[in-house]
Amino acid sequence: MSFVLVLLKALLSSLRDLLPIILVIGFFQMVVLQQPLPQLGPILVGLAFVVVGLTLFVFGLEMGLFPIGESMAHSFASKGSVWWLLLFAFCLGFGTTIAEPALTAVAAEAAKVAAEGGLIVADAESQLSYATGLRLTVALSVGIAIMLGVTRILKGWPIHRMIIGGYLMVMVMTWFAPPAIVGIAYDSGGVTTSTITVPLVAALGVGLASSIKGRNPIVDGFGLIAFASLTPMIFVMAYGMLVH
Repeated sequence: MSFVLVLLKALLSSLRDLLPIILVIGFFQMVVLQQPLPQLGPILVGLAFVVVGLTLFVFGLEMGLFPIGESMAHSFASKGSVWWLLLFAFCLGFGTTIAEPALTAVAAEAAKVAAEGGLIVADAESQLSYATGLRLTVALSVGIAIMLGVTRILKGWPIHRMIIGGYLMVMVMTWFAPPAIVGIAYDSGGVTTSTITVPLVAALGVGLASSIKGRNPIVDGFGLIAFASLTPMIFVMAYGMLVH
């Protein structure tokens, strides 16, 4: 019975979180456009699916991904093996990013547009190769980013200097990168920090900072996501310079 009550509270919480989006869409559709919602029935069913899916997703994070990420960080810290920890950080960043649905969608769309624009041969094989290369580039950059973030936690380096330096590099590379790749590079920095990557990476950072003496989980545990957003822009623009 208690589980049912918790689930109902979670459903209500998810509905409350989605309520602003519902109100915005309803206002502009009914008041600004002054048109009725098309296919109201399927829209309501889809909304119910979103609420249920969001609720189950949050449950899954709390029950599975956050605990396993923190426990593995504690275990690696207790073993005292820095190289194994860095290898795990790289594999975690690479694996979660290559599995991101948002990155797959953006890479496929980028390949399609590149073919239409004459940047690559307009056939399925070339588009697949372009999209795969883009996904691997982003995944490699996130793997390196998580390694760098873990090293920062271990060494206690100030995050603001590293982030500012990284964005200065992004600004410089923007001047030299082909215009066709700049927008894709900037979007790649956003799609990497999505549903799969964020929970595990955040749990790794907090768990690691909690396990190391002298580290503050709030000050040192967060910031890995910032690296995961920054490095894909640098790597994708470099990829664009080579490909285009």
